[in-house]
Amino acid sequence: MDRILVTGGAGYIGSHACKASDAAGFMPVSFENLVYGHESAVKWGPLERGDISDADRLDEIFSAHKPAAVMHFAAYAYVGESVSDPAKYYANNVSGTLALLEAMRRHGVRNIVFSSTCATYGNPQRLPLTEDHPQAPINPYGRTKLAIEWALQDYCAAYGMNAVALRYFNAAGADPDAETGEDHDPETHLIPLVLEAAAGRRPHISIFGDDYDTPDGTCIRDYIHVTDLADAHLRALRALEKGEGFAAYNLGNEVGVSVKEVIEVARRVTGRDIPVQMAPRRPGDPARLVADSARAHAELGWRAGELSGIYRIIESAWRWHLKNW
Repeated sequence: MDRILVTGGAGYIGSHACKASDAAGFMPVSFENLVYGHESAVKWGPLERGDISDADRLDEIFSAHKPAAVMHFAAYAYVGESVSDPAKYYANNVSGTLALLEAMRRHGVRNIVFSSTCATYGNPQRLPLTEDHPQAPINPYGRTKLAIEWALQDYCAAYGMNAVALRYFNAAGADPDAETGEDHDPETHLIPLVLEAAAGRRPHISIFGDDYDTPDGTCIRDYIHVTDLADAHLRALRALEKGEGFAAYNLGNEVGVSVKEVIEVARRVTGRDIPVQMAPRRPGDPARLVADSARAHAELGWRAGELSGIYRIIESAWRWHLKNW
């Protein structure tokens, strides 16, 4: 059984990828510092404690497990925090990832799937967003992810490595079996915040601006179910076996849903009132972000499934939260 090193395997997307990897016949080895991950989320393979910046610990893990490839999720991902504390983000997301890549080189591991983001595009010049859209991130988080995409291209060209960068849009939902789900602290994502308001765990949900140039005045985003993201990682692993250097793919549902639409669907799913409070716009929030995922369809054979409909996304998240609150 091939072992896959999953950095950040105790996190939201990483734990779903571990479950999918186990079902596909791989042994996922979660490498975690547990700063944001949860030990309880590691259910489909061993947990190894450590930090991606620790070269000695990385050498121990690569020597012990001899992974065939790496799935790299271990990154800090709070946009606001990246603005207030960019050093933290460059140290972990850039320097830490370079340490991981060097460990891969030392141990002859050539293939990596990298958790990237649509934040590398910055403010969209055209929609839907395709992979050839200019990459001009507007915050340190996006810049750190783009820096690693550039590094991966250079490592592939110089050292014979192979890498797939998966540019997620809005990851959402929870495992359909409610075995793992979204558990951030602090929580900043819209859907879990809306569900917390539905459950009475927060007094209301704030809508940051209702005067955008959209049908209902609120921001539109492309939500993709986390299980569909996990499937994309397995397809990327198989693509890496062909040894074709660097490739990048957008992962989105290609359908935009507004903030108000999310809240209304959550009311239907939960059968509960969800108090709303208006708030000023947040700086840097684009009115619309919607993916074009045609390249992933054509080259990976991947596309968002029925789970990525907004009702199914919210329904799965609500089921998991009710089980775990």
